[in-house]
Amino acid sequence: MVETSTPTPTWRFHGHRLDIKRWIPTFFSSHKTLFTVLWIAAFASVFVWQRNIVDGFSIFRWEAPARAMPRLRPVAFNLTDFGGVGDGVTLNTEAFERAVSAISKLMKKGGGQLNVPDGNWLTAPFNLTSHMTLFLAEGAVILGIDDEKYWPLMPPLPSYGKGREHPGPRYGSLIHGQHLKDVVITGHNGTINGQGQTWWKKYRKKLLNHTRGPLVQIMWSSDIVISNITLRDSPFWTLHPYDCKNVTVRNVTILAPISEAPNTDGIDPDSCEDMVIEDCYISVGDDGIAIKSGWDQYGVAYGRPSTNILIRNLVVRSMVSAGVSIGSEMSGGVSNVTVENLYVWNSRRAVRIKTSPGRGGYVRHITYRNLTFYNVRVGIVIKTDYNEHPDEGFDPKAFPVLEDITYTSIHGEGVRVPVRIHGSEEIPVRNVTFRDMSVGITYKKKHIFQCAFVQGRVIGTVFPAPCENLDLYDEHEHLIKRSDSQNATDIDYDF
Repeated sequence: MVETSTPTPTWRFHGHRLDIKRWIPTFFSSHKTLFTVLWIAAFASVFVWQRNIVDGFSIFRWEAPARAMPRLRPVAFNLTDFGGVGDGVTLNTEAFERAVSAISKLMKKGGGQLNVPDGNWLTAPFNLTSHMTLFLAEGAVILGIDDEKYWPLMPPLPSYGKGREHPGPRYGSLIHGQHLKDVVITGHNGTINGQGQTWWKKYRKKLLNHTRGPLVQIMWSSDIVISNITLRDSPFWTLHPYDCKNVTVRNVTILAPISEAPNTDGIDPDSCEDMVIEDCYISVGDDGIAIKSGWDQYGVAYGRPSTNILIRNLVVRSMVSAGVSIGSEMSGGVSNVTVENLYVWNSRRAVRIKTSPGRGGYVRHITYRNLTFYNVRVGIVIKTDYNEHPDEGFDPKAFPVLEDITYTSIHGEGVRVPVRIHGSEEIPVRNVTFRDMSVGITYKKKHIFQCAFVQGRVIGTVFPAPCENLDLYDEHEHLIKRSDSQNATDIDYDF
């Protein structure tokens, strides 16, 4: 029998025979890098395409600006190197100060890292320095001393004109910094504990002569990262970045009692620009997050808005106030804020904008997307009569502007009042949009989607039935019915 074999395929190019069987191994060998690059590029293209589809064509959305990762420090110290004792009794203020001083001398070399090991490290307030990483080990607890005589007094914030609770100076924060660059506070979920119980009791009994201090306050600084730590029991606002740029807060747990812990806001971005808050759990005695930009005439004069802020992937609880608020001190303006993937549970309110005559400023270009409410008294709130003023010098005719606010994909259950938008003749709410809303309600009163002096639209199906102030569009954004009563008032605070 004569064996036959399949002939080797050949191609002919310009009169030359090309032996494919010999050519393929050579090609793959010499073009291995090229094929690898092309394969990775194809995979990446598919991944980006799929992500854009899932995110609703995210390439057309405002995203947080790209930001550099914090650098590893060339030098690391332990707090014990400077005499620190983690017994919960020894005061470690001088140890922290000596460590920060040593790191400040390393700026030109990239700074340094201060490791706080397992233990309870009692301290009075201390300052950070630029190019510094404060790293808390898993069992590390920085304890703020609860005797106010150890807390320094500072001038009022220039955009507030006075202390938030008393005229004149205010107490500083436990961990403080001004005019800094490249600061990281992180760890293995170590804790900064303000031991606020004593402060709260004295505040309620009116035994304090100055405004309480925050737990962590960074002012006039840039390139700040706070991640993988727990902040708890602050005397006042917990984390207060003031007039800062490029701030990231990620994987942070913030805790305070949900009652009898007054003004323990979680995070208060104040006149900040380019900020991301993500993947956090917050349960406190006031607003989970409150975006601010100054108080009445002082905020108008200071003129620093809060802008380009992205808040996403949060679980928040606030029995006293709201999960995420804007205001009420917003006199420098607030714009370009996105709140998405937010879960608010067992709270008084979910998301709120609060302002009043005399504030001035504006709140505009605000996007809420993919919000879920569970057991919340009022889901969405816009309030224009939040009348607290620093002094009698405010202009009662300084009316803030509220416009371009969008609510998309709002869901929940156990909500008593899903929407309460309380504009006024002086402060109307303009260009509000609701789309894809279905909220299970617990109250059967007729008017539970409440409006006053509101102009805007509802697109597609919204439950419960929207107020008559809003234009109705179908899901393809074709007009169904134009509202003829945008100034109608249907606000009921009795429930």
